[in-house]
Amino acid sequence: MTLIEWMPFSVLIPLIAAPVCALLPGRVLPWTLTFVSVLASAVICALVLPMAVGEGPLSYAFGNWPPPVGIEYRVDAVNALLALLISAIATIILPWARVSVNDEVPDRQGPFYALFLLAMSGLMGITLTGDVFNVFVFLEISSLSTYALIAHGKNRAALLASFRYLIMGTLGATFYLIGVGFLYIQTGTLNMVDLAERLPALADDRAIRTAFGFIIVGMGLKLALFPLHRWLPGAYSNAPSMVTVFLAATATKVAVYVLLRLVFSVFGVEFALAMPFEEIFFTLGAVGIFFASLSAIKQTSLKRMLAYSSVSQIGYIALAISLISTAGLSAGLVHIFNHALMKGALFMCVGAIVYRIGSDRFADLGGLAKQMPLTMLAFVLAGLSMIGVPLTAGFISKWALISAAIEAGNGYAVGIVLIGSLMAVIYIWRVVEIAYLQPAPDNADMSRRREVGLSMLIPLWILIAANFYFGIDTRLTLDIATRGAEVLMGMTP
Repeated sequence: MTLIEWMPFSVLIPLIAAPVCALLPGRVLPWTLTFVSVLASAVICALVLPMAVGEGPLSYAFGNWPPPVGIEYRVDAVNALLALLISAIATIILPWARVSVNDEVPDRQGPFYALFLLAMSGLMGITLTGDVFNVFVFLEISSLSTYALIAHGKNRAALLASFRYLIMGTLGATFYLIGVGFLYIQTGTLNMVDLAERLPALADDRAIRTAFGFIIVGMGLKLALFPLHRWLPGAYSNAPSMVTVFLAATATKVAVYVLLRLVFSVFGVEFALAMPFEEIFFTLGAVGIFFASLSAIKQTSLKRMLAYSSVSQIGYIALAISLISTAGLSAGLVHIFNHALMKGALFMCVGAIVYRIGSDRFADLGGLAKQMPLTMLAFVLAGLSMIGVPLTAGFISKWALISAAIEAGNGYAVGIVLIGSLMAVIYIWRVVEIAYLQPAPDNADMSRRREVGLSMLIPLWILIAANFYFGIDTRLTLDIATRGAEVLMGMTP
């Protein structure tokens, strides 16, 4: 078998392992099968990435039915990096999650890990497929399993958050499917490459423009673009900590990828320029940064603060997309990768805190830096990356975005990025001030306020190290993101 023929197994292995995992008893066997499955997927993605970047798009036709008749996986610099990100994050999370899941989901862990595998395989399928309808199929696989994962939260609010996400997610998927239906009616094909060849001749068709609008709204709901973000804070703050880490690091990033792929590779740059795409995304991105950052500042719990911070970070990506340039898309793609590292680390810190003290409320964090010094130091370092301090991955993202804005002559975007970074200083500093400078609450159970074990610290610090490594060496991130932006803009085959 050639290397590209192994690529479908990065989706199939976790997909096949999921029902097996659901039948396994106890805690050890489901976790072990899950870890082996996601590790195998990550290894495959790591092997395929250099080939996808160096040789251009790689295609695998299922059943030897050539596209557009058959279904294909199509891998290039854009989705190869994203597939590696999803599988690598899942692999890093699982050793950390074992302790957390034992605490938050003590029973029926087989079905829980099965849902996790389904969510991951759905995200991987969305990323790799070259068929717009199969994007919907995998979107539903990942979404339905995610709703159930969120419902595993400890309190009843998790059920309400899961239901709200279900309603909003279903609306988003329905809007997307309606858009795909319009495309199929007008073109007779679902293959992305074939669509890209047929759509230019239909650019003035009202049905095609309607399809574009439905797809933008549908994916806007999925990626939590302001003001379609209302489901995200509740989902992130009430889900089990492992689920929050995985969703924050991967789910919205995949939705952004689908949006980029369809807008720039399928509809095309000229079509986007003919629509008010630039103005809409610039406005929503800018307002989203300010609104979500203000909301983050006003929160009283860590999870909700970081959830609104995620909405703000989506605003930066929207800002980058609105520039409609290679530099802008490159900045957006590299921020997708870097934000996964920083937000994954931050939510891991919160998960460790919740595991030890049973709360993420600011009022309970006083003096915690003395009892959990390594966890709180990790939070500070990941927070520096979120702010965009030099030598961190977050700095690379914001520098790339500022450079792209200057190149496009958009001074407003530069100001928005700088102001948003200053607002991030405020909400990150609130946590630092409480944990380092205030005493422990009078009613605190000091026997529980101690550092977590190595099984949680090592994965956390791997992500912290990655935040600094990719803030210094940008060959894997910025260089590949630039190559991916050129692919999206049609500058390379």
